[in-house]
Parts: sequence; C-alpha cells; structure tokens
Amino acid sequence: MKKFSIYLLLFVCCSNAIIAQTNEVAATLRVFPYQQPTAVTEAVQQMHQWDKNQWKQFYTMLDDDSLKLQPTYALAAYTDFFANNVKEKKSTATHLLNGLSQVNTYYAQQIIIKYLGQLGDDMAVKPLVKYLSNEQHAANASLALASIKSPAAKAALSKAAVSSKEPMKQQILSALENMEKPLPQTSTSEVKPIAYSNPVQHLLALQNRMDAAKNPVQKRNILWEASKLKGIAPFMFVSKSLIDPEVKYEAANIVARQALADNSISGKSVRAVLETAGPLIRGVDSSILVKKLSAHLTAMPFDNGYLNLFNGKDLSGWKALVGNPISRSKMTAEELAAAQKLANEKTKNDWIVKDGLLIFTGHGDNLATDEMYGDMEMFVDWKITEKGDAGIYLRGTPQVQIWDTSRREVGAQVGSGGLYNNQTNPSKPLVVADNAIGEWNTFHIIMKGEKVTVYLNGILVTDNVTLENYWDRKQPIFPKEQIELQAHGTYVAYRNIYLKKMDKPIAYQLSQEEQQAGYTLLFDGTNMDQWVGNKAGYLLEEGAIVVHPELSAGNLYTKNEYADFTYRFEFQLTPGSNNGIGIRTPKEGDAAYVGMEIQVLDNEADKYKNLQPYQYHGSVYGVIPAKRGFLKPIGEWNKEEIDIKGNKIKVTLNGEVIVEGDIAEASKNGTMDHKEHPGLKNTSGHIGFLGHGDVVRFRNIRIKKW
Repeated sequence: MKKFSIYLLLFVCCSNAIIAQTNEVAATLRVFPYQQPTAVTEAVQQMHQWDKNQWKQFYTMLDDDSLKLQPTYALAAYTDFFANNVKEKKSTATHLLNGLSQVNTYYAQQIIIKYLGQLGDDMAVKPLVKYLSNEQHAANASLALASIKSPAAKAALSKAAVSSKEPMKQQILSALENMEKPLPQTSTSEVKPIAYSNPVQHLLALQNRMDAAKNPVQKRNILWEASKLKGIAPFMFVSKSLIDPEVKYEAANIVARQALADNSISGKSVRAVLETAGPLIRGVDSSILVKKLSAHLTAMPFDNGYLNLFNGKDLSGWKALVGNPISRSKMTAEELAAAQKLANEKTKNDWIVKDGLLIFTGHGDNLATDEMYGDMEMFVDWKITEKGDAGIYLRGTPQVQIWDTSRREVGAQVGSGGLYNNQTNPSKPLVVADNAIGEWNTFHIIMKGEKVTVYLNGILVTDNVTLENYWDRKQPIFPKEQIELQAHGTYVAYRNIYLKKMDKPIAYQLSQEEQQAGYTLLFDGTNMDQWVGNKAGYLLEEGAIVVHPELSAGNLYTKNEYADFTYRFEFQLTPGSNNGIGIRTPKEGDAAYVGMEIQVLDNEADKYKNLQPYQYHGSVYGVIPAKRGFLKPIGEWNKEEIDIKGNKIKVTLNGEVIVEGDIAEASKNGTMDHKEHPGLKNTSGHIGFLGHGDVVRFRNIRIKKW
C-alpha cells in the first residue's frame, strides 16, 4: 500500500509538471499573432529555452487545426529572429527538424519546411532532400532548398533533378532556375512591369501567359497578378488552377480572398469553386481564412449570382436553333419538341468542344441556351479568324455584332459590339475596341428592359441603347428569350461565358383557389409592412425575408394576432441552420414555451445527429414529434403549411403530412421535453420567425383565418 502511494505521488507530481509546462507554452504564445516588437523578442527567447516536452506540446498545437494559428505566427517570428544569429542558427535548425519528424498534418509539415528554407542552414539539406520524392511536398521542399542558396543545397537539387519523375522533376528544375537567377538590381534602367490599358486586357494577357507557362514559378506569378484584379472573370480564371497539382493551394487561397473581398462574386458556379477551394487552403492565417469562408458560404444566396453557361467539356445547357421567337410561340409543345429533336440531330457536328473552347466549325445554324433570360449581365470571350463574322443574340434577337474590322465592304471598320440590326436606334459602336484577328476579345454585356450596354475589352462601345425587335419591329423586345451564339459561315470560338440574372423580383400573388378560400398575403416579396420586431436582422432581399444574425438578434413577428388559421410559406435552409415558426405567441419571452414553436431545422446536418424526435423539423417543439425525411436538399425551396384549429394541429411539408395531433392530448401527462409550456393554452397570438443565429430565407407567405 505504501509503494502504491509513492507511485500515486509520483504520478501526481509528473502530471502537475506537464500541466505547468503546457501553461508556460500557452503563456508564451499568447502574444501572437498581434504581437508588439518587445513582446515578440521576449517570447522567442523563451521558446529558445524550452525543453523537449515543451517543444513537443508546441508542435502538437501546430498539428491541431483549431490551435495552429498562434504557433504558426510564433514559428515565423522564431525563425526570423535567429536566422541571422550564427551562434544560435544550428540549434534553431535542430528544433525545427525535430518538429518536422513529430508533426503529422500537411499544414504543419509544409510550414516547417518553408521556415527551414528561410533559416538557411545546411543542417536542413539532407532532411529536405527526402521530401523531393514526395508528390505532396516536393514543390515546398524544392523552394526551401533554393532559399538556403548554399552549394550543398544546389548540389542536392541538381542531383535530385536527374533521378526524379514528373511532376516532382519539373518542380525541382523550377526551383533550380529560380535559385540561379541573380537578384534584381535597383537602377534607373530597371525593367518596369508591363502596363496594360485596362484590367480586361491584363486578364486576357494572363490567360495567354498561363497557356504558355512551363513551370510552377511562372504559374504562381500569373496567379499573383490575377489576384489583384477584381470581378467574376479573374475569379473564374484563377479557379481553373484548383485542379493543377502544382499551384492548387495558391489558387485556393486567392479565390477565397477574392470572394470575401467582393460580394458580387456569388452564385452556383462560385459556390462550387469555393467548396472545392476550402479544403485546399494553406498558409499562416489559413484557420482564419477557412472560418471566414465558411461563414461567407452560409450567407451566400443559393439561387442568385453568376452561372457558368459553358463548362468547357460539352454542350450541356445548349441546343440547336429552332425558328425564331415568334414562330416558336406558335408551335404546340409537341411540335416544338419534335422540331428541337430534328434540329439537334441535324446540327450536332456544327458546334464542337475542343481544348476547352466552344467552336463553330463554319457550317450550320445558331447555338442557343436551353434556358430563357430577361434582364442580365454577361461576360463572354470570343475569337475570330480573318473575314470572320458572328454575333450574340439577346432574347433571341440579333445582335451584338462580331466581325473582322478589315471588311470595309460591309462596314466592319466601325468595330464590334454594336447592335447591328437596329434601324431607328444607334447600331454602330462608339469606338473601335477590337483586338487583332486571332487574339481573344471580351464582351461585358448588360441588358435591362430593352436597353443594352456593351463593353468590348474594357471599353464602352454601346451605351444604354434600345435593342429593336428584328422579328416584328412594331412590338418591343421580348421580356425573356434564349441567348444565341450566331453562326455566320466563319470560324468563331467562345470561352468563359458567365451570366447573372438581374430580373426584378415579381410580387407573389394568391392563386385563384386561395383567393376563393379567403387567404391574404403576409409577404409578397416587395415589402415587410405587415411585420414588426427585429427588422435589422431580417432583411428584404431579392423577394425573400433573409435572416442576418450577424446584424441583429431577435425575432420578427406579424403585426396582427391570429387564433385559428392555415399558414403557408416557402423556406430555404443553409447547412446546419436552425429557426422556427412561433404561433399564438406574445412578442416577449421564449416563443417555444410562452407560445408554440414549429421547428425549422436542417435536421440532416451531422451536428444534429443526436436530436430528440420532438426536435425534428416540423415538430411542435418539445411536444409533438414530426416525421423526418421530407426536406429538400440544402439550397432548394421547401413548401410548408401549418394548420391549427383549437387544439388540433397539422403540419404539411412538401406535400407530406409530417405532424397531425392534439396539443392538449399530447401534453396532458407532461410534455416530451419535460418542461412547462404555458403557451399551449393560448388561444391566439402573433406568428413569428424565431432566429437561432443562422441564415434562413422565407418567401411567399399567406394566411387564412378560420
């Protein structure tokens, strides 16, 4: 028993020592990342005195995604502080090399590899060489060795370049090339960066340079330049490098920052890019960046923003041309389907996809979008050959002109971008802005109502001009129609076709059945006049009420009170989101108890895997459970109806009854959550949206009193 007590005492002492060391490590790192010069000097000197266990705890933190921020900044400061200290450089290298053998995550490994290079000590050469054969770390290890710049590091890279396989071989050669370049000299004759006339021309040049890039260093430089440009086009350009193993991590960081800096960069295509980029984000502040990106994705609308009309692989979303808008409108659905099938078969080889380009081969008819568009903003790159002639049909109508400006016999000397078929309104562009034949051009087209604005290569060429109805000049342009790429007998290639709908939200209206039944609109998408409460956190956006928990907390309530009613609405969840519909509730207190709450919840999210049945979406919270499995996928709109008469309640989700019960019966022997629910006895009250800190969207809200 005495021996056991001694062991126990030793265990307690050791445990206390470990805890004390852990606390000391945490205290040292507390000054990062917002450190002052005096504080950082003291901190790195303390780090240099740490024992093996303290360094082990430090590297455990660096390996932990939730704790890595402070040790990352600390390691950067530590390396920088001792890089120029000849006496301490080797001991610093020893600490880093020990850490490299301890950490397990890619993030921690690549950070240490990077700082070994910056430290510049030959002790790191041999350990770094081992990573040159690792496809995941070869690029980082190559750059680290190049940063050391010693004869030993250069010899190691040269030797590895001979025996390595692709893609590691190319990465090593790029590092050698970079290592052998002399540092730039500052003088009055130094080479200045290329000056581009505008950001659009700059981006076109970057795309040409990327096509010709031969190594990761060149690609990284191109991506860095693109990161300085704004808008959807540079964002989508960088996104294409997410599949390039040589620069995918750099591309991921750039697209994340571009999207966070510009809320106009949104939409389904943008969401897909950012969801791909998230797991690839690396770097000192990656934990902060990932957290911001996650919040940004949650708040980003699912059904607005930019669409990618051409995927670079096939003709998905496109079809052959059938007639014109007027002739198509006179066809029955069966006639149109038959004509479309015949046209698709007849012209299937006229438009092809090759090397990521959408190409018209020179024979056949127009290519049209499957979907119709009204007001919109569009970006598209195009390229023609000598004597080329093409165009972009808007709302099925010709056309924003494309042609070879040397064709003076047809008036092409005025340039591309004009509304060629206009007779009453201007048809010629304001200036000639075409690039040379065989080079890429970019249209930025904006159409609102019947007015069209066109920028060609970043220069305004058509300024808010009415597009006339070529098919019947007596009537205005169609409110919605397909976009067409014109086939005019000459080669034309397209790429990077991005479109954003700009249609104004249409006010929701009651159906004839609802009008006859006595429903009224509580929210038609145009105003929030019938609501009170937290209007700072519930905003009207593009025809929906959107919860913005970051702006303000609290609930939104109807102005009026309701007793027995049928309440219909549509809602769109975001991942893991939680809200609720309060019924027969006062405006003060927790509506789930002082009234009733019908749960609104993404109950399929992993964080809700341990829910109680009375917490599923549609449940009368804490009282009557709902059937699960009838929510639509995240991003789609759900339809729900809540019907309450006296104590009888029924909830219908997407056409399926998920709750049907009697609240008095369900609670007579106590509620399922074993809590008091005095609101179950209310006979009337407000209807409310009950925020729980998540983004949720609601629209098309109607009610019928009984």
